[in-house]
Amino acid sequence: MAASSVEAREHAQNLIAKKDEMEAEIKALFEVLESQSGVGMTGPLIDEEGYPRNDIDVYSVRTARHEIICLQNDHKALMVEIEQALHTLHGIERQQREQGTYNPIANGSSNGAASIPFAKVDLVSQGSPAEKAGVCVGDRITEFGSVTSANFKSIRDIAPVVQHSQGKAVRIVVLREEDKVVISLTPQTWSGRGLLGCNIIPIR
Repeated sequence: MAASSVEAREHAQNLIAKKDEMEAEIKALFEVLESQSGVGMTGPLIDEEGYPRNDIDVYSVRTARHEIICLQNDHKALMVEIEQALHTLHGIERQQREQGTYNPIANGSSNGAASIPFAKVDLVSQGSPAEKAGVCVGDRITEFGSVTSANFKSIRDIAPVVQHSQGKAVRIVVLREEDKVVISLTPQTWSGRGLLGCNIIPIR
């Protein structure tokens, strides 16, 4: 069982690394579009007379747009795969804990990225999904779905996880005082702003 836990963790980490590469590629393609007079994904490629614009490289713009659409679709599928991989990993580790065979050092998680806080909660709105799930002000986040300190760059990294998990539970691990607390939070619309109802800020 210990070996399968290590394999499951490596599989999840490989998928997360692939996600990071994909996001970097998408960002680079958007920069291509910005370099073409800021045409973006929806700017016109022809002028008022119906001719191809001569101030941009139309072929490059079309190619970049097509690749962005393909990569964004692949990214959605990959996020689902990451969530499934993490669900499998957490299931294995939970079973190990129940059997008394869990070894965090062997599993690579005692001093790994999954145990290092990268963000904290500084506001929880009353009646929000976050409050109902048990999120508290001061919680330091070590895992938010597929996001850990290893791949966290900014708060924007959390947004895709929230958006792709609307109506589905996201596993969040926080440090509360010195205790590790696992929270199941389901992003969803409520009477307030956003899908969570809490404010998360990066730990500098």
